[in-house]
Amino acid sequence: MRLGAVVLTMGNRPEELRALLRSVADQEGEPVEVVVVGNGAPLPALPDGVRKVELPENLGIPGGRNVGIEAFGSSGGEVDALLFLDDDGLLPSTDTAELVREAFEADPGLGIITFRIADPDTGVTQRRHVPRLRASDPLRSSKVTTFLGGANAVRTRVLAEVGGLPDEFFYAHEETDLAWRALDAGWGIEYRADMVLHHPTTAPSRHAVYHRMVARNRVWLARRNLPALLVPVYLTVWLLLTLARRPSMPALRAWLGGFKEGWTTPAGSRRPMRWRTVWRLTRLGRPPVI
Repeated sequence: MRLGAVVLTMGNRPEELRALLRSVADQEGEPVEVVVVGNGAPLPALPDGVRKVELPENLGIPGGRNVGIEAFGSSGGEVDALLFLDDDGLLPSTDTAELVREAFEADPGLGIITFRIADPDTGVTQRRHVPRLRASDPLRSSKVTTFLGGANAVRTRVLAEVGGLPDEFFYAHEETDLAWRALDAGWGIEYRADMVLHHPTTAPSRHAVYHRMVARNRVWLARRNLPALLVPVYLTVWLLLTLARRPSMPALRAWLGGFKEGWTTPAGSRRPMRWRTVWRLTRLGRPPVI
C-alpha cells in the first residue's frame, strides 16, 4: 500500500517541522511520500525528495490540506492513503506507517484512522483528543464517528468518492464534515490508541478566531449534513452546552456572533445523511444531536 503525507505549515515552526519530517522518513517499510504546504507563508529549507507547495495566501486548514491532497494527483490518487500530520507533531514510533498499511489492508471498509495524540513530556492524552463521548480511557481503541485533523490517515478512495475537506470552514469541524460524509457512504472510522502522534498540550482557544469559527461551522455542519428534523435539535443542544460551560463575555459574544453568521451565510452544498446513517452514528455511541 502506497502512503503519502500532507503537512501544513505557517512557516513559524521550522525546527519542529524538520523533526516531524525526520520521524516520517524513519518509518519502516516503503518510504512515505511527503508534501509540505506553506499556507500563505514561505517554506524553510526542506529535505531532498519532499514535495513543496507555497500558497500566496492562507487558505485555512481544510483549504491548505486540500491543496496537499491534489499534490498527489486528483483526490490523492497517486497513493492509496494519506497521512495528515501537524507540523509541530512527531511520530515517536517507526512502525506507525506499517500499522496504517496493515489496518487498511485487513479491512477494506475502513476509510479513516485517527491516531492518539499524546504530550511528548507527560504522555497525557487530552480528553478532547479522544473522538468519542466516553473518552476517559484514551488507551482503548474503538470505532468512532469523527477524527483528529492533524493526526490521521485517510484512504484516498474515500476522498475520490465523497470529496475533500470543506474549504469554506477555514478552521474547526472540517473533520466531522468529512467523517459524516464518509460514514454516510458506508466507510468506517477507527480510533487507534497504538498509533501515536506526539504533540504539545495546547488549548484550542489559543486561536483568535476559535469561538466564532466553532459556532459558525457548527451551524454549517448541521445545515449541510443533517436531516432537516435534526438540525434544530443538534444546534439547540450545542447552544445549551455552550451556555452551561459559562464562557467569558467576550468569548460568548464571539460565539453568538458566529452562531448567527452560520444561519445568515451560505453553508455550501447540502447533502443530508440518510436515516440509517443517523442510526449507525447512534449505535457507535454518538447520535448526531450532540
